[in-house]
Amino acid sequence: MSDPLRIQFDAGTLILSHAPDALVESLPGCRFDERTAVYRTEARHYRAIVETLRDKKIDFTDDARAYQPLECKLRSTRTPFPHQQEALTTWWNAGGRGVVVLPTGTGKTFVALLAIAHVGRPPRVITPTIPLMNPWYGELTAACGLALAVDPASAKPQAAVGLIGGGYYDFQPLTVTTYDSAYIHLERWGNRFGLVVFDECHHLPSPSYQFAAVGAIAPYRLGLTATPERADGAEAFYPELIGPIVYRREIKQLAGEFLAEYRVVRIDVDLTPAEMERYTKARTTYRDFVQARGISMGSPQGWQRFIQETCRHPDGRAAFQAYREQKRLSLAAPAKIELLDDLLHRHALDRTIIFTYDNASVYQIARRFLVPAITHQTKTKERQQILARFQTGEYNVVVTSQVLNEGVDVPAASVGIILSGTGSVREHVQRLGRLLRKHGEKQALLYEVVTRDTAEEFTSERRRQHGAYQ
Repeated sequence: MSDPLRIQFDAGTLILSHAPDALVESLPGCRFDERTAVYRTEARHYRAIVETLRDKKIDFTDDARAYQPLECKLRSTRTPFPHQQEALTTWWNAGGRGVVVLPTGTGKTFVALLAIAHVGRPPRVITPTIPLMNPWYGELTAACGLALAVDPASAKPQAAVGLIGGGYYDFQPLTVTTYDSAYIHLERWGNRFGLVVFDECHHLPSPSYQFAAVGAIAPYRLGLTATPERADGAEAFYPELIGPIVYRREIKQLAGEFLAEYRVVRIDVDLTPAEMERYTKARTTYRDFVQARGISMGSPQGWQRFIQETCRHPDGRAAFQAYREQKRLSLAAPAKIELLDDLLHRHALDRTIIFTYDNASVYQIARRFLVPAITHQTKTKERQQILARFQTGEYNVVVTSQVLNEGVDVPAASVGIILSGTGSVREHVQRLGRLLRKHGEKQALLYEVVTRDTAEEFTSERRRQHGAYQ
């Protein structure tokens, strides 16, 4: 009698031992490993393989799965909003796989908690950064009453929520980690969780992060994001990594009842004649260099090619300096700072976030107006302290570059001032999202300050290509 088919997990892949060649042809992604004389496939195919074997009534031994059902009960008695319940139901009806797209401030985290309780399998939550990992840890600890496995040696319940990343290495039936740590430690966790929640899942398709999905056997997968589209088009990988977009609601659909009402106001400022002359000269030098070498700055490789070419040619240094000069004049025009002075006086009693493109502008504004600054250089505790004081009203203004674009809960913020930014639609929507959480009867107001007759006008039009700005 032949040995039964056996499935094992090995560092992000599945091993199929004693699998008939004819059967393997019907299983996804299998390839024969001549060195070990077994078939291998990516771990993400675990669910499809098991379902196929069961449908064909083929006996097999499952040594890949290293988890058991786990009852997860929410301590919260909160009733889900209609869009949250719809998102959960739609996701579950899609097989418990797929991406849920909801605007910032509409409760994506609570949708994940509902999914964790519904699925009843050990869950792993993956976040882009450590500052985002910490709030998830707090939410999960507060919301989930877990029926945990008992350690046979001590007969005591294990800790409820584990952390991997930021100096922590603690696996538990419910664990939170970052994309970096998930990728690095994949071989140690890839078969230990039945549900994976990918927070801010637009990060997942990047070349290294996607292995957190490819190398995990988790049959249930939930992606959460407010902005699923990517500049490189890699959102096309969602179906194979997580599942397709199964539920989507936009800002305008939820504004008023579930989000704060809002207005977006664009204000144009001018360069002085002397500044415009310098801008035109610098931009001409930069554009002539780019066009002479056939570089398309709008392509994914455009910036990399530009840097390479500036290093190879004698006039490259002048072209790079010209690029920086025209960028500085348009994004950090002195007229913007004068306008900012007026706006801060106008909204002296409002909680205001100032957004810029670069750290240099952040620190310039912080010194000029004596307001706290948050950049990627700000330590975690200092950042938390600034945001806590901003929320209570001790600070009325915070200035930041790009680190507050996502995953930050500041409901008291009602005014946003975008002094500069990229052409990314996602970044623009995320900045608006910082203001939209319900907080009393507030009405949010987002200013976008643009330097007239410069490339920033084109940048502004490009990043406003979203329904929230129509």
